[in-house]
Amino acid sequence: MKTLNAKFQPLLTLIFRLVLGGVLVVAGGIKALSPADSAGAVASYKILPTQIAHIFGYALPWLEVAIGILLIIGLSVRFAAITGGIVMVMFIGAIISVWARGILIDCGCFGGGGAIDPSKAAAAHRAYFIEILRDAGLVLSATYLYFFPYGRLGIEKLTPQI
Repeated sequence: MKTLNAKFQPLLTLIFRLVLGGVLVVAGGIKALSPADSAGAVASYKILPTQIAHIFGYALPWLEVAIGILLIIGLSVRFAAITGGIVMVMFIGAIISVWARGILIDCGCFGGGGAIDPSKAAAAHRAYFIEILRDAGLVLSATYLYFFPYGRLGIEKLTPQI
């Protein structure tokens, strides 16, 4: 297994950087275009006090975009991977929280967000499950990038093999 990873690691690092970075840039970019919706989506989780949720909702898209850009260009990959992974874990916790409390919302992950019609409860629960799986996959990508941050087409240089 070690030999297989050594052979494909630079390519895997590039793929994981582009996937995690791309998701963060797209999601953050969409939310940055409509900051009031982003703030409302964060508030709809009913985890933070409304004022703090709104501040978080206005700042989060820019954090996502910044992390995503760092990952895509391959600069400060470990830092960006840790930060991106923490953001994804927070998203997973927030989704689990609303699901456990029976709150029906659109996650707002890619814009929009907020309460949804109770008649769409089954679809919301299915969406929660899919969103948790997606974010868990992104956490795994971030974890891989933490351990193997240097790959193809990155600004940071490959470290010499010892």
